[in-house]
Amino acid sequence: MAANEMPEIGKISPAIFSELIFPRLGAESDKVLVGPQHGVDVGIVEIGDKAVSFTCDPVFIVPEYGWERAAWFAIHIIASDSVTSGLKPGFLSIDLNLPMEMTKKQLEVMWDTMHRECERLGITVITGHTARYENCHYPMVGGATIVGVGEKDEYVTPGLARAGDKLIITKGPAIEATGIFATMLPQLIEREFGADFSKKAEQIFYKMSVVEDAMTAVSVGVRERGVTAMHDATECGVWGGLYELAQAAGLGARIEKGRIVIEDCVPEICNFFDIDPYASISEGTLLIACKEHKAQEVVEALFQKGIKSSIVGELTDLKHGMTLLEEGKEKPLEHPIVDPFWRAFYGALEKYSS
Repeated sequence: MAANEMPEIGKISPAIFSELIFPRLGAESDKVLVGPQHGVDVGIVEIGDKAVSFTCDPVFIVPEYGWERAAWFAIHIIASDSVTSGLKPGFLSIDLNLPMEMTKKQLEVMWDTMHRECERLGITVITGHTARYENCHYPMVGGATIVGVGEKDEYVTPGLARAGDKLIITKGPAIEATGIFATMLPQLIEREFGADFSKKAEQIFYKMSVVEDAMTAVSVGVRERGVTAMHDATECGVWGGLYELAQAAGLGARIEKGRIVIEDCVPEICNFFDIDPYASISEGTLLIACKEHKAQEVVEALFQKGIKSSIVGELTDLKHGMTLLEEGKEKPLEHPIVDPFWRAFYGALEKYSS
């Protein structure tokens, strides 16, 4: 993609971000500990003697998921970015720009679910805006910011990662791609793979969160005592996320593909829809950089929570570049740029819903 081109759909490219966004960040402040950076999910500022994390995202509501599932996912999308700071999410500011067709009952179910999930995660709603407007449409029905507060030695960010840190991946590739296909096209999945498979695949939807993954990982320790950086593998999946984490750290990476865990049902569904699972959207997959002497302890802590994970490689000196070892052969680890899920998903909806 040329630097002056915009993607058809999804996040803008690193080149567009660097050209248009990064040079224009408003007033300068010496209170910024972690500022905007491609591949970094959270900004962190110093307020008093505390580190305060901020992350924002669209309020993403897909009625076809079912209102409760849609609302659960909307909260976890935002919270999953927040926890990559290592700080516990504490406060939510939310703007709801609702479509005119939304009913009071639908709003009640949606908001009640959001309230209960925030309550479970320890997140307090502190302010917001709620209205219905013309030309507001699903799934983007507003925006939200989550704030976390902690000590200044408790947060993590790719700038703290170093060559030699091990890389850990939770759950494996295409969690979101698989969860959405299984939720939106259950009859098709059942027809192709059977009822038991379809039910199991639908449960992957509730793996589309890294909140427990991240909070479990940092409970082992941070910085020199454990986790140094985390990144939520969303668009462009595991390959995109690993590339972004290493790039944000100013380091290279060496990854062994065969060591990456993979959830049941993922290979079959991705193969059926002809998408590369490792390049496909994967909300729910956490990428963790961790000091070598703590990496296995992090994997074991995640296992105790029922979360699959594995050590898949390490960060390296920048001069070594980004390398992927696959079936005994080394090749460059490249950013996919365009996530294959979106085209496959909308194509499948058109083909199988008609």
